Amino acid sequence: MRLPRASGILLHPSSLPGPHGAGDLGAAAHHFVDWLVAAGQKLWQVLPLGGLGAGNSPYMSSSAFAGNVLLIDLHDLQRHGWLTADELAAPTAFDERRIDFETVRPFRMQRLATAAERFARHANTDDRADFVEFRASHASWLPDYALFMALAEAHADAPDWSDWPAPLAHRDAAALGAARKAHASRIAFWEFCQWRFFRQWAALKHHANKRGVRIVGDAPIFIAYHSAEVWARQDLFELDSAGRSTVVAGVPPDAFSETGQHWGNPLYRWSAHAADGYAWWVERIRRIYELVDIVRIDHFRGFAAFWEIQAFERTAINGHWVPGPGAELFNAIAHALGPLPIIAEDLGVITADVVALRKHFAFPGMRILQFAFDSDSANLYLPHNHETDSVIYTGTHDNNTSRGWWNALSDAERARVRDYLGLDPRDDGDIHWRLIRTACASVADTAIHPMQDVLGLDAGARMNHPGIGVGWWEWRFSWDQVQPQHAERLAHWCRLYRRDGTPLA
Repeated sequence: MRLPRASGILLHPSSLPGPHGAGDLGAAAHHFVDWLVAAGQKLWQVLPLGGLGAGNSPYMSSSAFAGNVLLIDLHDLQRHGWLTADELAAPTAFDERRIDFETVRPFRMQRLATAAERFARHANTDDRADFVEFRASHASWLPDYALFMALAEAHADAPDWSDWPAPLAHRDAAALGAARKAHASRIAFWEFCQWRFFRQWAALKHHANKRGVRIVGDAPIFIAYHSAEVWARQDLFELDSAGRSTVVAGVPPDAFSETGQHWGNPLYRWSAHAADGYAWWVERIRRIYELVDIVRIDHFRGFAAFWEIQAFERTAINGHWVPGPGAELFNAIAHALGPLPIIAEDLGVITADVVALRKHFAFPGMRILQFAFDSDSANLYLPHNHETDSVIYTGTHDNNTSRGWWNALSDAERARVRDYLGLDPRDDGDIHWRLIRTACASVADTAIHPMQDVLGLDAGARMNHPGIGVGWWEWRFSWDQVQPQHAERLAHWCRLYRRDGTPLA
């Protein structure tokens, strides 16, 4: 599905300003929508909205369906009477430019627990009815998720669900029934948190849509092994009789890592998905579109062929390509849900079959300006080679910031960039703006700019570095970094390059 010509900002909600150590779905998020409108932006691209996994990555969530409870706005809970103003006061000042998960997580989780307990005791009739309705409308995934989270807490010394007592790991009906009774209060807590996340997100999305801003979500192709869905649907994953992965996901050696990337996610048993008409995937995509307007499917090439690594391997070097479900999966999704606006993340080792799959379904692909200048004029990422059905980025969440990228280039590489963009060395300080303007001018229908590049931040604001599992996903900004000229310049370029909704003459 072709997207209308527009531009937007890449920013995860956790990177927003806010008083409780990390961005959330509260006032700052609503204000950011208003800033997008002032800046002429029609899109807000976020990272996955699920809970955080290893290394605080949103790509290793404990559920493919649940929301990240750390994004819940605590002030909303105070307005409902479930928290007091004193309880919202932090014992120590939080960093405005960095997320310290070691302090943020316990602070927020303790207050969520307090709010859930007060809701259980004192909720009014309307709130109780809304909670019941939420549980009913999310019954396809919520009970398994809440039980999984409660069991994970109860067996915190076990690294994975397969290390739980066998009756629980293998989902013996009697054991699960007993667990639901034993952990009823914690199950109710996790259901409460999901209720508040979904209600707050719905209000934010409504505000964005009302103001003409569409949300671009992110669907990771794989999910974490230690997750509710792998535990609940073991038949859909490549597991042995003990429930452990036999093969895992990753990518071969590339520019990010000479040993490849060993992600460790369990691989899908695609034959089982096919036998079920891909019902699990249809439900997953349907639920994502309840949260967002457009979906970016991460690692799209894995649907054509994926890199399979034996579970005992420590690196990705010895993996091999295995055919994926291809068109059969997307036909099933289209048959159930109709045509959908999907962006295919087609980065990495892209072969003819990947391109053919993407074009068959008219999914726009991605172009990254930071990748454009390392070869010759045939480089697909150079603007003169762009196609309309694509999304142009200065960089993604996995790239350095544009200023950080520029600072790391050699003199010869910088000279090549200046030559292509027509820059004078005196323009080097504005390289981030030069790249954003180049993206805006591209024929690509969609242009996305990381907020770090809008603010002109260096490598210290990088969001993630593939292959390095710690120290990332922590960046956030403060409002004092945002100046009037940021929105003014973006809005001007949207008008200049027809990304403001103006139709062709």
